[in-house]
Amino acid sequence: MPLRLPDRLPAIDLLKQENIFVMGDERAHAQDIRPLRIVILNLMPLKITTETDLIRLLSNTPLQLDINFMKLQSHTPKNTPIEHMMMFYRAFDEMRNEKFDGMIVTGAPVEQLEFEEVGYWSEITEIFQWARTHVTSTLYICWAAQAGLYYHYGVPKYPLSKKMFGIFPQQMLDNRLPIFRGFDDVFYMPHSRHTELHRDDILANPDLQLIADGEESGVSIIMAREGREFFITGHLEYAPDTLDREYRRDKDIRKDVELPRNYYRHNNPNEGPLVTWRAHANLFYANWINYYVYQETPYNIEDIK
Repeated sequence: MPLRLPDRLPAIDLLKQENIFVMGDERAHAQDIRPLRIVILNLMPLKITTETDLIRLLSNTPLQLDINFMKLQSHTPKNTPIEHMMMFYRAFDEMRNEKFDGMIVTGAPVEQLEFEEVGYWSEITEIFQWARTHVTSTLYICWAAQAGLYYHYGVPKYPLSKKMFGIFPQQMLDNRLPIFRGFDDVFYMPHSRHTELHRDDILANPDLQLIADGEESGVSIIMAREGREFFITGHLEYAPDTLDREYRRDKDIRKDVELPRNYYRHNNPNEGPLVTWRAHANLFYANWINYYVYQETPYNIEDIK
């Protein structure tokens, strides 16, 4: 089944080239079913790229999804055309009275700031609180995961001595959870961050369940409120070339940039990346949509609370 997207969204043409079935609003209105409403709060600088990455994963489900994009009023993006933002994004104030079956909050390039120093901290914490009564299940990614855990549960973040950068093996800590249905014992996840969470802080909080981690990369997935909240410290949504583009961008700016770990074939950038995370990324998002959104959300969306 297709995803329902705003007409003329750039991701549509990109994904059709990959034989991913998407449809615009006009065709979707002709189908007499209730699509699941998914809202994406996209905090990443290259918004069109992030839109495409997430939509690619959300397409791997037999359910029709109505994708909506939310923007902050207290922050103006510098790397995305204003025309794109005006056409496809709505401000939180325009959406605060609506309810959604699922929500995704992306990472943001502010992780080395203290949370309260982030210019939009007040607005985003209001959104975090709003999501608890207006969304059935929410995925928090990378910085958003750290921010959500800090705001809701008081979990701090800690600076790393060097950037966690590359593809790292993860292990499930409870393979009975529906979110891991079909997973292998070990799965891989891209990481790109300067800060981390400490396992002891998660385990000390009875409201949090650490469900996956890595020996080298540490805490990777936390679940709360029986799946109404997931906090992911890495980037399952990354495209094959994302870390390559980040590496080549940064090595021309700074001298301390290392190769992303476990990423390039034979550890050689000229041979390109070896993709080891794509299958589990698709499975994770499909499981989230099926077991924690579709199976849990009320048919009457206004009954979400």
